[in-house]
Order: sequence, then C-alpha cells, then structure tokens
Amino acid sequence: MLLSIGEVAKLMGISVRTLRYYDAIGLLRPSAVTPAGYRSYDEKAMETLQQILFFRELGFPLGEIGEILRHPEYDKRQALKRRRELLLLERARLDALLQIVENTLEGRAMKKAGVTAQQIQSRKRAYAAEARERWGKTEAYREWEEKSRRQSPEKKAEAQRAAEGIFAGFAAIRDQNPGGPEAQAMVKKWQDTVTKYYYTCTKEILAGLGQMYVGDPRFYETLDAYGAGTAAFMSRAIRIYCENGRK
Repeated sequence: MLLSIGEVAKLMGISVRTLRYYDAIGLLRPSAVTPAGYRSYDEKAMETLQQILFFRELGFPLGEIGEILRHPEYDKRQALKRRRELLLLERARLDALLQIVENTLEGRAMKKAGVTAQQIQSRKRAYAAEARERWGKTEAYREWEEKSRRQSPEKKAEAQRAAEGIFAGFAAIRDQNPGGPEAQAMVKKWQDTVTKYYYTCTKEILAGLGQMYVGDPRFYETLDAYGAGTAAFMSRAIRIYCENGRK
C-alpha cells in the first residue's frame, strides 16, 4: 500500500517540507513519483523513516544518519526496538500526566509520576552512545581522523582562518535573502572548504551541518558571535542550497 506525502507527514508528525528535504538530500527517497511530481511511500520507505526519526530523536545530524543506515554492520531491528522502547516510555509519561490532571479535577490525592522526562532523556543519551559506539565510525569521520592526523599545525591554522573568514562572510550578509546568489555562493565556498580541510562534504552531510548550526548550542553560539542571527541565516542558506539539488 502506498501513502501520499501528506498522509505520511500526518501519520509521523512531521512536515511535508521535511519529507521533501529528505528526498532532496538523498536521505529518504519516495517509493513512487507521479508525472505531476506527487510523492508516495511504501512500507519499506516508512520503515526507513522510522529509523531516521529515531536517530534524529537521539540528536544525530542528517549526514551522520545517512552514513549509519549504510553501515555494513548496521542493525535495523535493534534501532527499531530502541525506538519502540522510547515511544513506550513517552506514552507511560503522558499517561501519568493525564492521571495527575484527572486526579486534580476529581479531588483525589496526587500520585508520583512513574516515568519522568529526565529518565527519558537519560535513556536517549544511553542509546545515542550505544549507536555511536556500534555504527558511528562513518566514512566521513574516518576521513576527518586521517586528515587531522596528517595536517601540520600550519595547515590547521589555515583551516581555522578559512572557516572564520566564511563565518564572517555569512554574518556580513545575514540581512539579505538566504536564497540569493551571494548567500548561495557562500554556501558553496563553505562546502568546498569542509571538503578541503576536513572530509568530503556531500549534500547530505552539508544538510546535517546546517541543522546542527541551529540545533546545537555549541554551534549557534559560536556562529552568532560573528553577529546575532548568523547561525539561523547560514542554516537557511544551506537548506535552500541542498533543496535546489546542487552538488
């Protein structure tokens, strides 16, 4: 059975735009596309989406998720079981909260919640550590390790200066259109710089970086030091670049 992109979005609690984005960066292809461009998804695609959402919930960037799913030793069943466990914990937490509300409305004594948000976050951290240990040594990570090992102090300083120059460049144009030619040229420059000094920056990896820049305080605080809003602008520019299908 095929589900339309709208049906998948509603069922999984994500946006249609997110599904289109996953298609654009090659993370999740639709099972079929009509001549009019309408996407639909079969059970296999839905299974893959479940795994993507699991790793997103654990905080993995999209580029790393793609690498993990392609890892020769990746255990799909294990990932789905872990996602089920997290969903059951979340359901138990919501059931406990609902019971508290009902007890309050009916004047009954309040009971201590069985599962807390902190416990769920702790479980997520444990699962993330487990996943990184088992499948986290991606090709990009290995390439970065090798380049880092071979780079001289001078080369590392050169890489740092190049990155700082690009970040300053994004800051200088952050009030412009992120889809404009200047911003898009800056994204291409950043992609090439990452490839030169760190690892091959595919469109998928670049998309993951763009999400990290606004999702991880370590990144957006660093970028916004060049000017408030730089991280968000850079992330939007990267997203547009990847959605436009550039290499």
